[in-house]
Amino acid sequence: MTQLEQYISTYFSVTLEDVSKISSFFKPITLKKGDYFLRCGRYSERLGFVQSGILREFVLVEEVEVTKWISTAGYFAVDLSSFVFRQPARWNIQALTDCELYVIEIGEYSQLEKVVPNWPTLEKQFISKCFSVLKDQIVQHLSLSAEERYQMLYAWNKELFNHVPLQYLASMLGMRPETLSRLRRKSIL
Repeated sequence: MTQLEQYISTYFSVTLEDVSKISSFFKPITLKKGDYFLRCGRYSERLGFVQSGILREFVLVEEVEVTKWISTAGYFAVDLSSFVFRQPARWNIQALTDCELYVIEIGEYSQLEKVVPNWPTLEKQFISKCFSVLKDQIVQHLSLSAEERYQMLYAWNKELFNHVPLQYLASMLGMRPETLSRLRRKSIL
């Protein structure tokens, strides 16, 4: 079972037959470090599941790159508003390392409900989960101190600190790079 199939069977109540049907719509692609999966202003025509590697979702605000999320193996990569509501993407999605993804094109995605009868329910669960994760991020930014946000990210995935430039992690955590460096030094001592 692929990591994508494991994700589908873990987060959704579907039969193994449906897992197989859903995953058959996803095709493997490779991105090289620096390649874009999506560029701001374009329409999101595909949904990607990260099999390996690291992707960064970011936007340019007044000539400053603001990182929203770092996607690692086992996570989806998409500008959900663009993909679902067919509006220009607000976010860039770029490979920070060489990446392997499973990708479903928008046309194939719309065919899922024809082969998986309860797809509308599953899609609703998926979108709800995406918004729930986003809501949790907002609550963390509003209610936790910079040190608490750093500690949560480090506990969640300390490998990021070995593979992702610190300015991207600092941006995702809502702090300046100097603050992140100070917090890292403090936690090492």
